[in-house]
Amino acid sequence: MGHRLRGAICGIVAAGTGVAVAELLAAAARPAARPLVAVGGAVIDATPTTIKELAVRELGTSDKPVLLAVIAVVLITLAAVTGVVATRRRAAIPAGAGLLGLAGAVAALSRPAASVVDAVPSLLGAVVAGLALWWLLRDRRGAAPAVPEKVVDRRLVLRLSLLAAGAGMAEAGALTVSGQRQNAAGRSREALRLPAAADPAAPLPSGAGPEFTTPNGAFYRVDTALTVPRIDPATWSLRVHGMVDRELELSLADLLRRPLIERDITLNCVSNEVGGPYIGTARWLGVPLTALLKEAGVQAGADQIVARSVEGMTIGTPVATALDGRDTMLAVGMNGEPLPLDHGFPVRMLTPGLYGYAGACKWVTELELTTFDRFDAYWVERGWGRQGTVKTASRIDRPQPFARLTAGTVTVAGVAWAQRRGIDAVEISVDGGPWKPAELLPTASTDTWTQWRFRWPAGSGPHSLAVRATDRAGAVQPETRATPFPDGATGWHTISVTVA
Repeated sequence: MGHRLRGAICGIVAAGTGVAVAELLAAAARPAARPLVAVGGAVIDATPTTIKELAVRELGTSDKPVLLAVIAVVLITLAAVTGVVATRRRAAIPAGAGLLGLAGAVAALSRPAASVVDAVPSLLGAVVAGLALWWLLRDRRGAAPAVPEKVVDRRLVLRLSLLAAGAGMAEAGALTVSGQRQNAAGRSREALRLPAAADPAAPLPSGAGPEFTTPNGAFYRVDTALTVPRIDPATWSLRVHGMVDRELELSLADLLRRPLIERDITLNCVSNEVGGPYIGTARWLGVPLTALLKEAGVQAGADQIVARSVEGMTIGTPVATALDGRDTMLAVGMNGEPLPLDHGFPVRMLTPGLYGYAGACKWVTELELTTFDRFDAYWVERGWGRQGTVKTASRIDRPQPFARLTAGTVTVAGVAWAQRRGIDAVEISVDGGPWKPAELLPTASTDTWTQWRFRWPAGSGPHSLAVRATDRAGAVQPETRATPFPDGATGWHTISVTVA
């Protein structure tokens, strides 16, 4: 075995041992301090907006596993290089281990909800990795060994095996602890019984399409959390503070004792490209935010609600959107059951008419009344617009792009949305021809999408289909294409099909 290959293997195994120990320690005490997760979060924060948008567009919900895989590859590469250099220069051991440990510690401390102890797992893992690499290489100085090569190799194989087994046990322990936390959160969610709404939603109108409501399992998820927070509802609390007359501290039980409202609301992500999938409609159950803010007493001049989640994410919402009569709420239920873990259990904020980044904080635990001049929330700090008002848009869902169809009457169908304004008309253009009206299906309210369909007499050949919507304020969906950044995409969704 050449010294370079030997050093690389030793470096990788030593680093893996250190990371496994750090992961186990963090999983048992501070899950947010897990080195890979902390580094991943720091990378997300530092990534330019254009790269983030590219990742969301190309990878969808796989963006987080891909990021963790890339971080793992970088770690393996650095560990291998450290091991190779250390076969000649032992100073590379503390230098390499210290660099990796410091990177993990700094990343952990950079998280919004971090405390000083979050640096401990990464630093301890670095010490373990350094000691492990020194132990693996202590018979190797680059010169010819004092004992036969085969004997040294057997010793090395034994040491590698012992460390690999120890790392495996530590990682298994970390996964077990994480699994136990996840199972406990799942059991707490299953045990939670939500009260009936004091103000229930009206039944969906007759004629609404069967896919009007998006099932929980199919509802889109876009956020920066590399691991879903596991929150014990018995210990969860909400603090309302800042520019208020009376600070409030509420438990989940306190919230559930209040009158709840139930509403059908469409939620969509500002990262949605024209025709994109990041939109869904659900029946939400929650506490009206208006009553809560009136109880706290919003002081003059406060124009922003900063919602903070348990992992430190900040979402900035205009105060006016909680006081202008819309059904802004602290949601506790989704489609007849407690919020799924992925969607903010036990409580999330929802603001009809705003993109999620400006009004839909998941895992919320704090509401601070302040001003936009005093504080920029997470996404605003990165250049996104402050207000986050949903734009009028529409999408073709059927047929699929590049579908091969049979000549005759084809049903073209999709959804259009302009929350708080509602949809007045949807039109279809075939091959750049005149716009023709589509049929609008009954909808629940101006806070939901509108389903539509169009009977198209399809003739043979290739065709393009475009859709545009007009909201009830008279604004026509603009043709000009714009990317999601900084305040939502615009343009007509257009697809190509072939008719045989």
